[in-house]
Amino acid sequence: MRQAQRERSTSESTVSVALDLDGTGKADIATTVPFFDHMLTALAKHSLIDLDVTAKGDTHIDVHHTVEDTAIVIGQTLAEALGDKAGIRRYGSAFVPLDESLARCVVDISGRPYFVHEGEPEGQQYHLIGGHFTGSMTSHALESIALHAGLTVHLDLIRGRDPHHIVEAQFKAFARALREAVEPDGRTTAVPSTKGVL
Repeated sequence: MRQAQRERSTSESTVSVALDLDGTGKADIATTVPFFDHMLTALAKHSLIDLDVTAKGDTHIDVHHTVEDTAIVIGQTLAEALGDKAGIRRYGSAFVPLDESLARCVVDISGRPYFVHEGEPEGQQYHLIGGHFTGSMTSHALESIALHAGLTVHLDLIRGRDPHHIVEAQFKAFARALREAVEPDGRTTAVPSTKGVL
């Protein structure tokens, strides 16, 4: 079973994550940051990864710590569930539109953490979405997942105007690319690398 569960407690937050790579996209998300809950629900739905997340943090100061720490634990849990990565497709890519916004994401479950994020319009990082979530948290959350899961991720916003649509298109593109990358490859059970290890 490709499942894992992790918990992390610091002076800034307490986070618990459980996931199942072979799920159906069920989500039970409670981070106390409503727009982030919305994005993580979309991540689960479009990756078909069952995702349970509970997080409480110092949101009276800022949502930054809660979002970052939740993303870190999601990445760590994803890495644990992937195990030795034998028999997976490894690579995934997706284009996802949301009205006027269009995002592209390419994922490599490489074991070499790297994150490239380009194309957002000037000022997107300062937009406050849902009253709490700043646009800058998109890059920060997805980068934290990528780095702690050992993923190489290239995420590009091709076009977009509405701040909500821009964020959501990118989360969904990441989800669809991740879905493809974690899927079992029906033609091999080997680790998908000439080195024999990822």
